[in-house]
Amino acid sequence: MKEFLEYVAKSLVDNPDGVVVEVEEDDDEVSLVLNVEQADMGRVIGRDGRIANAIRSLLRVMGARDGRHVELEIVTDE
Repeated sequence: MKEFLEYVAKSLVDNPDGVVVEVEEDDDEVSLVLNVEQADMGRVIGRDGRIANAIRSLLRVMGARDGRHVELEIVTDE
């Protein structure tokens, strides 16, 4: 999941070197934190949050196949 999220995020942003993904795993829950630069935040979230919601949906499907609950948080350093 981490590799998938990194690939998608780096494809969307202007500065792919600024993309960092952190993963916290508990028994059946996975928390992903996507850190992007402030200037790229709009590209990752999209208009009305459509891109972010699509990414979350794909991650949930990936997690459901493994019987895990997946959460995604998008943050910036600033």
